[in-house]
Amino acid sequence: MSMRAVLFVSFVISLIFYVANADTGFAVYHNHRTPSACYGSQDNGPWITGVSNGHWKNRGACGRYFKVTCIGGANLAPHPCKRGSVTVKVTDLCSSCAGDLNLSQEAFIAIADLRAGKVRVRYDPL
Repeated sequence: MSMRAVLFVSFVISLIFYVANADTGFAVYHNHRTPSACYGSQDNGPWITGVSNGHWKNRGACGRYFKVTCIGGANLAPHPCKRGSVTVKVTDLCSSCAGDLNLSQEAFIAIADLRAGKVRVRYDPL
């Protein structure tokens, strides 16, 4: 096999692995940081998220990191997404939020227009 073929096969396998581990869903935002279900009153900075019951896993999600990218609107807000991604740490449970992720306001603003309120996202575990 030529080196070019080996590189191509490696790229395809990497791409399949990357896509297979990514999830898509909805993200909303909040503007408070503490207390959290994972860390109590400990401040974990602005790059945080709460997760829905489906991801909580009896606190097993605490401390996990996700790379979050806005992929589209969830309502009629025009042009809700910004370019780029943000890495967030799971610090909380959000059993009543209207999305899979409840991003901090700072994290939401990094990937989406705050006026959108709710956006479709791809989130990849790191």
